[in-house]
Amino acid sequence: MKACVIQPYYSFNKEDIESCFEGFLGLIDECDDSLDLIVLPEYSDVLAAVHGKKEFYGAVDKYNGVIMQKASELAVRCHAIVCVNASFYTELGVRNTTFVLDREGNIAGKYFKAHPAPSEVKTDSQGGNELDVEYSYLPEAPYVLEIEGMRLGFMTCYDFYFYENFARLARENVDVIIGCSHQRTDTHEALSIINRFLCYNTNAYLVRVAVSLGEDSDICGCSSIIAPDGKVLVDMKSRVGLGVCDIDVKDKYYKPAGFGGVLKSHYEYIEEGRRPWLYRNGGASVVPFEDVMKYPRLCAHRGFSAVCPENSMVALGSAVALGAEEIEFDIWSTSDGVLVSCHDDTLDRVSDGEGKIYEKTYAELMQLDFGVKHGEKFKGLRIATFEEILKKFSGRVVMNIHVKIWDYKFDDDKLCEIVALIRKYDCARHVYFMTTNDEMTAKARKYAPEIACCVGFDGNPDPLSMPRRAIALGAQKIQLFKPYFNAETVKLAHENGILCNVFWSDEPDEAREFFKMGIDTVLTNDYLRIYTALKDEFPIKKV
Repeated sequence: MKACVIQPYYSFNKEDIESCFEGFLGLIDECDDSLDLIVLPEYSDVLAAVHGKKEFYGAVDKYNGVIMQKASELAVRCHAIVCVNASFYTELGVRNTTFVLDREGNIAGKYFKAHPAPSEVKTDSQGGNELDVEYSYLPEAPYVLEIEGMRLGFMTCYDFYFYENFARLARENVDVIIGCSHQRTDTHEALSIINRFLCYNTNAYLVRVAVSLGEDSDICGCSSIIAPDGKVLVDMKSRVGLGVCDIDVKDKYYKPAGFGGVLKSHYEYIEEGRRPWLYRNGGASVVPFEDVMKYPRLCAHRGFSAVCPENSMVALGSAVALGAEEIEFDIWSTSDGVLVSCHDDTLDRVSDGEGKIYEKTYAELMQLDFGVKHGEKFKGLRIATFEEILKKFSGRVVMNIHVKIWDYKFDDDKLCEIVALIRKYDCARHVYFMTTNDEMTAKARKYAPEIACCVGFDGNPDPLSMPRRAIALGAQKIQLFKPYFNAETVKLAHENGILCNVFWSDEPDEAREFFKMGIDTVLTNDYLRIYTALKDEFPIKKV
């Protein structure tokens, strides 16, 4: 089949958008019926740099209908499959969308950009274009469209940078990857490396289209057609116009799988040695980051502690299995420095032991039963370590970590070790620290600024004390303690961008009132009861 990329001129001057668009339409008119696959660039309806929501949506309103009609006519006139990236309106705004039109000009499929760029995610007040990106927080398999015996995969601009997605796309056995792009800050050399690497890893052709920033520019552009072995068949650099070549979409690249091995694709070869536990958190079970997960939320206090022994792997795992957005647990350090999870500083209420938890060695704690006090069926349950919790649940839930060590004056605050473990299990954006100690909050904010902090109740009954402390510390959250807060507390916090937890509620009516007054997260010991009672009133569920 004969594939064609169309690379128009793009201006950083918004006043040029009309002339850029007219020039683009002229290039489209140069296509003829010898072509089978024609691909147009990202945002074919916004061919100049615009700033803010008003300018962006204004351009879409003016040009979207025109380019979509032109693309449909192009498919019919050339009897070709046409891929055009343009805006798609939803109830929440515009989505960055690649449309696939069949040879009759009908929409055969739509791909929504998997990784919206920061400028697309940010609100207008933050300097972004405020697009609809809600879909991008849902766990989805790569979108693949089968048309005329071809399996089409898709990547749009920012998608090209997420190399961990290449292997996932390869598993879909795609024949051609349609890449509508801008990538306005990358050099031709960098783009070539990325594009060839993609083809080699997916065993697919790439038909990638971008825009030219001018004939002399060495950034952006590089509309290309690349074979599965990484061979560049077309590279337009910064030339404005059409790039055309013949491709056989069933022509794959195979090589020996290791010295003397059988012929396999590169992807098949590396699958034999894959070690997923060495990589970053990923996959369908990973929830949105703490800073993007929606509110209001329910937090399972000490896990599903109404049913299971608190702070145990059973309680935490039960809460995660029920769909809790957050779990809360407490950590101490044993006398020999092992980080363990327990609420009390004493052992008699939660185990068959006695004494202070921080005066015991880890080996001594492992001799105790942390389940039998909750019920005979939990007999034999051992204390959980902080690392065990991270190893099992990192990325699967937001963790409210109450660092009890910091609430007291210990010689070793374990800050470096706690942060090191969080980084080891790649969950810095899925956790936050809670402590009543402002000195440790300040220290944690400085040492690990990527980890959010929550200010706890320090005994001051003044309802405005906690938000004022959080403001001074630069903390992101406060954890309010009944009854020492009111509507003014929440108002002051929210006015300063600080989120409000409340400890705690196990009664649906009380939890409902907390949410009505603006509380962002309610901690509860009985997650299932509160969730069941309130799920139809508040979006208290995983995205």
